[in-house]
Amino acid sequence: MKASALKELFVDELKDLYSAENQLTKALPKMARAATSPDLKAGFEEHLKQTEGHVERLAKIFEQLQESPKGKKCKGMEGLITEGKEMIEEDPGSEELDAGLIAAAQRVEHYEIAGYGCVVAYAKLLGETEAVSLLRQTLDEEKATDKKLTQLSESINVEAANTNDSEEDDSQPKKSKAARA
Repeated sequence: MKASALKELFVDELKDLYSAENQLTKALPKMARAATSPDLKAGFEEHLKQTEGHVERLAKIFEQLQESPKGKKCKGMEGLITEGKEMIEEDPGSEELDAGLIAAAQRVEHYEIAGYGCVVAYAKLLGETEAVSLLRQTLDEEKATDKKLTQLSESINVEAANTNDSEEDDSQPKKSKAARA
């Protein structure tokens, strides 16, 4: 691949990430409002601040490249956000909602990790050392967020499972002591 073609791909992928991050800055407040777990709510609010920083870093890279960040809508992120929105609209129980929000957020994180991994590799090949540094910083933050979501899921998913078990137990007719023996 010629360097000019790689640079075009690099800029195109950066535009995709810029769009994705901007869409996420609108979605994260909604996810925070929907979350019932205080830890999950705080995690979404913290990630919103990080995401705003990701947008700033991308803008700085575009400025260095003398390119515009505009002109592309990230359809992948749009789809992921739509799926999360639909899950919220289904209005499940609080524990199930939080478990679903974590799943939606982790899909977003994995999408971003893949995107940032690619642009870091392109930036290295193109000799864009400052872009590599900025993009790696964002990539590391995305990985850390995914790890935090996994840790939160360990307790929230258990709560959701226990809630479902309780609901199933309540719907089953109670057996007498003689029938259980």
